[in-house]
This record gives sequence, structure tokens and C-alpha cells, in this order.
Amino acid sequence: QVQLVESGGGLVQAGGSLRLSCAASTNINRISAMGWYRQPPGKQRELVAAFTGSGRQNYGNSVKGRFTISRDNAKNMVYLEMNSLKPEDTAVYYCNINTSPFLSKDSDYWGQGTQVTVSS
Repeated sequence: QVQLVESGGGLVQAGGSLRLSCAASTNINRISAMGWYRQPPGKQRELVAAFTGSGRQNYGNSVKGRFTISRDNAKNMVYLEMNSLKPEDTAVYYCNINTSPFLSKDSDYWGQGTQVTVSS
């Protein structure tokens, strides 16, 4: 079992920046599938940013050019740098990893989420 703990959420004004952190309880050095998702109030969870192998990254259309996902394998940390924040970015943000090379559901893990609120 793997635990993921997000931190860094909070209240920020539109146009501001915020950095989210995800601490993993396992070695992430060889884990390719890692990403951030978010769920606005009353809405479906959506992709924010994810690693897609070989260090490549995939971003949701609404955050392209504003958010950046990064990782520190030595510290078992995943980060999400959020810039030029908009009120529509308000959501609970979740860290996700899959530890299986076959992306098995049994190896899919989620953090508890961290709230990000962007005011107008």
C-alpha cells in the first residue's frame, strides 16, 4: 500500500500562484504514471497534469501554459506549480500514482486532496 499526502493548498487571489506538493510513501524513481487531478464543487474530477513516460507531460487544456508538474525522485515528491490562477481553478486537487507497469487498478493510489480556492 502507498500513501500520498498533498499539501500547499489554500486561498489565493486571481492571478496569483500556488505550489502543491505530494509526498509519497514509496520510491517513485521508476514510477511513470503520476499526476494531478482536480474536482470542482459539484463537478466531475478532471485531469490537471500528468507524467506520461520518459519524463513527458500531459496537461488539461484549461491549465496549459499556466501549470507545471515536476518531481523529485530522491525525495519521493511530486509538485504542481500553478500560476496565473483563475476562479475556475477552484477545486480539490488530488495526487495520483500507479505503481504497476501494467497500470493495474490494484496499484492505483490517490491522496486525500488539498483545497485550492481562487478568489476574484
